[in-house]
Amino acid sequence: MEISVLNNTGKDTGRKVNLPDEIFGITPNDHAIYLDVKQYLANQRQGTHKSKERGEISGSTKKLHKQKGTGGSRKGSIKNPLYKGGGRVFGPRPRDYSFKLNKKVKALARKSALAYKASTTAIAVLEDFTLDAPKTKDYLKFLQNFSAVDQKTLFVLNEVNTNVYLSSRNLPKARVTTVNQLNTYELLHADRLFISESSLPRIEELFK
Repeated sequence: MEISVLNNTGKDTGRKVNLPDEIFGITPNDHAIYLDVKQYLANQRQGTHKSKERGEISGSTKKLHKQKGTGGSRKGSIKNPLYKGGGRVFGPRPRDYSFKLNKKVKALARKSALAYKASTTAIAVLEDFTLDAPKTKDYLKFLQNFSAVDQKTLFVLNEVNTNVYLSSRNLPKARVTTVNQLNTYELLHADRLFISESSLPRIEELFK
């Protein structure tokens, strides 16, 4: 699949690059995407939730009244879960939500996400550029050139570019990442995908 290379003003440079069919032209595997997104979201959870159970509540353990003869139910402790302020029954405990996923499945999921973007022509390949200083208005102007200010965008770079990253950080719908940090969730979440020209060989090396 051939695609034109654009500059940061949105104009055609006259050059074309080939998006390998082994990555951008495959039949997407929805189940691999589901597993990879599920793992990504599970890894975002801290798992620090905790509620106090009966043995952790501060309070007296004295029996409230004698077992028989009161006409009421049997009551052993003020920390009983049936009382207001008592311990919770089977409450949440700290746990790790992460789970293992094979590397080949993760790679297939990312290729599937790239194939979806290629099929909807949501991909633009840009020649490499940098910003002189970290200014949000410069990155905003770049998005305006592609009519993507109101869209969720993901810009994939070959390596970390501090000025580009810092310029995009204040824009809630703009994300900048590198090839090594590319994940299925962000690919699918973005309405427009910008890929720097120098990152294409790296993508081909990782996923082909």
